[in-house]
Amino acid sequence: MSLLKCFTKKRYMDSERINICVNSEIGKLRDVLVHLPGQEIENMSPENAHELLYSDILNKQVAQKEFRYFKKVLQKVARVHEVTDLLEFVLGDEKIKNNLVDNVCKAEAAPYIADYLKGLDNKELARQLIEGVKVEGISFIDNKRYALPPLPNLYFMRDASVTMFDNIILCNMATKVRMREVMILEAIYKYHPLFMANTVNPVNMYSSSALGSVEGGDVLIARDDIVLCGIGARTNMHGMQALVEHLKTKPGVKHLIMQELPLKPESFIHLDMVFTMLDVDHCMVYEPVILKDNDLKTFHITIDGHKAVGREERDLVSALSGLGIDLTPICCGGQDDTYYPAREQWHSGCNFFCLEPGKFIGYARNQHTIEEINNYGYDVLTASDVATGEVNLNDYDKCVITLDSNELVRGGGGARCMTMPLSRQIVDWGK
Repeated sequence: MSLLKCFTKKRYMDSERINICVNSEIGKLRDVLVHLPGQEIENMSPENAHELLYSDILNKQVAQKEFRYFKKVLQKVARVHEVTDLLEFVLGDEKIKNNLVDNVCKAEAAPYIADYLKGLDNKELARQLIEGVKVEGISFIDNKRYALPPLPNLYFMRDASVTMFDNIILCNMATKVRMREVMILEAIYKYHPLFMANTVNPVNMYSSSALGSVEGGDVLIARDDIVLCGIGARTNMHGMQALVEHLKTKPGVKHLIMQELPLKPESFIHLDMVFTMLDVDHCMVYEPVILKDNDLKTFHITIDGHKAVGREERDLVSALSGLGIDLTPICCGGQDDTYYPAREQWHSGCNFFCLEPGKFIGYARNQHTIEEINNYGYDVLTASDVATGEVNLNDYDKCVITLDSNELVRGGGGARCMTMPLSRQIVDWGK
């Protein structure tokens, strides 16, 4: 009997396995995957930050303090699973451990450290795979500090995989520096006993070229028949076409609404930086990209069996309305100024994460956005009050939870970026 099976019998006999199910962005959260940012963010320097996709370097202690409040809020409504714990568990199986090491070393052209990594215990190997691998006498080849670089983007759990209905989609990242994140998650999804997951990599399965890229920040599940996809710096047309092919395998008519995004500035990196759903009747938008006249196209692809037919739409919100989801847009930064919307969008002012319909969390620093949400009837709560139990979410019908985020925000993502929902309750759309 393998070590993993022994662990499973001992530790998970009575545990409820996760029923993978996400049919909307707003359904009541049941299970979510996160990663507390650790030493990997302090293993960045001004010299390597840019190649690790950062324009700034973060302080671990402050980022962790902020993130722990975020995690405590999530724990008020759902089971919260930590990537590091799950990775340590699956690496307890020697076969899984060796296979992951071989795949990582091959992908990152570092076969010379494979034996060293295989000699580590599961906890130390998990740490080094995330924080970076420095080996005396080896890691400074080609003047590089790390034989395997750290993964400071890992706390942005949204990007490397997507829960789409009853599948977990493994993403093809636009940058090679993030592919190890996908490998780590694939090992967890396939081998951890908590998961009942069918994993799919649409680009690998359906793309005829190696050019396809899809990242989870661009993929939003609007309803059980509607998927939204941003096309921009991180998800390209090849990746979108692979998603179309995947949706052809699903029963019933499906709709893929594709929204073009600006390539610059970097704050427009994903669709969820300009659009997120908040409730059955509200969404958050960055108006200049989503609603105003511009050169950015919105396409609606209807998928029925093996047929896919596309047409252009006026905008994303009207496309959803045409499918029976009537959303009133709330504008990031408010409606009366062009200065604050751009400033707050830069600081992830559109990037909210729903705990359930009408209850969601985002960054407190985006004051004009929070005020605008309050104008639409949502109570404003603080993450610290929710986390400590000073306020009870059950006492509110509609609320926005504000998270202090002076350090986390510098990573370039928000509350949605930091979460990978695994299971949500079905939403009653009143159909």
